[in-house]
Amino acid sequence: MTQQRWPSEWMRGVLSLAVLRVLADGPTYGYAIASTLEESGLGAVKGGTLYPLLSRLEAAGHVTIEWRAGEGGPGRKYFALTDAGRDHLDREAAHWRAFTQTTSDFIDPRRDDA
Repeated sequence: MTQQRWPSEWMRGVLSLAVLRVLADGPTYGYAIASTLEESGLGAVKGGTLYPLLSRLEAAGHVTIEWRAGEGGPGRKYFALTDAGRDHLDREAAHWRAFTQTTSDFIDPRRDDA
């Protein structure tokens, strides 16, 4: 399957919401977050983009961080959604749906101008 390459400005607009959505399924580590995003069709997200975003989400109180020992390897930093993060995800997802609907209605050349 060929992976769609989305414009970077689109990804910047939705990446924090997408990361929070991944974390809504439960605590996980950075590489797994990036893999889930890629498997979901959003494309590859580099660590230099993902980890600063996770730090900003932690600073905002939306994510907590916990180090867990690795099984036969190095430990991993796990990220988990907080209650405030879940509320933020719910609100922002609703805003995103409204925005994408408005945008789709606007750019569709077949839209009704009445």
